[in-house]
Amino acid sequence: MKIILETPRLLLREFEITDAENFYLLNSDHDVIRYTGDVAFKNLDEAKALIENYVPYKRDGYGRWTVVLKETKEILGWCGLRFIEDTKHIDLGYRFMKKYWNKGYATEAARACVEYGFQKLGMTEIIARAMKENLSSIEVMKKVGMTYWKDGECHDEPGVYYCIQKQ
Repeated sequence: MKIILETPRLLLREFEITDAENFYLLNSDHDVIRYTGDVAFKNLDEAKALIENYVPYKRDGYGRWTVVLKETKEILGWCGLRFIEDTKHIDLGYRFMKKYWNKGYATEAARACVEYGFQKLGMTEIIARAMKENLSSIEVMKKVGMTYWKDGECHDEPGVYYCIQKQ
């Protein structure tokens, strides 16, 4: 297990094939994927394929990471940074199982990812985007210190972009 980050309540680590069942459940919940532009996994094999074919760790040296609750070892979802090739931006993203919403986990994980990006990876700017209707995600962006940057498209829907720059 390759742990990348640790916060008071969470561990963020690289994806493992044993995460497949949890990722299948995560991406099968309509409420969870409602604003993501993704479609539900059809089966467990699709979740396994995502993990087996995930290249950002080797290509970029970072990516999205599995979020684990330290106390119980439960998988809450994922959070992390992603390089967007066409815009050359670093994107902060997160997705958590519904039963873990509104407990501060997304903010805690996202804040740790931003700090890691600036302090360990030498990034100077990180963006995040969400559909305009996704008020909870936008609130997380604000809580981690991001500010409104611009309107734009997010998964073919009206969206907003937020950004934070290294101080």
